[in-house]
Amino acid sequence: MKIITKSILILSFLLTISCGFKVIDRSNTNNFKIKEINTDGNNRVNYKIKNYLLNNTLQKDNKNVLSIDIKTKIKKKIKEKNIKNEITKYEVTLNTNVDIYLIEKNRKSNFNLSVSGDYLVHSNYSSTISNEKNLIDNLIEKLGKNILKEITKTINDL
Repeated sequence: MKIITKSILILSFLLTISCGFKVIDRSNTNNFKIKEINTDGNNRVNYKIKNYLLNNTLQKDNKNVLSIDIKTKIKKKIKEKNIKNEITKYEVTLNTNVDIYLIEKNRKSNFNLSVSGDYLVHSNYSSTISNEKNLIDNLIEKLGKNILKEITKTINDL
């Protein structure tokens, strides 16, 4: 009987001990304000990235004021062809170069990000264009999330 009681106590003790995992305090993640965003490259992609960044940052009074320069490039290449040598799949890659200037601390930093994906070619041209636009929109959202993560990392390091 003592062995069962001891084993239950040890088992309950092991189950209640935490592993050290902490939930990230989301109020501290975007602790910066964007003063201006300058863009170069594809206008549609830059417009959507700019809106994503402005909508997902806290635009309150903050000591970390940023100026951001974003340069984007879209590369579209053939990924697959069928037996008849017709294109069946394209691959789209979005490359960005982001320069951050922290105004209060007078420091600069830059990083490069790249996301890619592929889409199918349909017999209907409008479906193919629709697939391409949907893919680019999804890639822009991924890119925006990655840019916010990198900006947060760089600000915490500076």
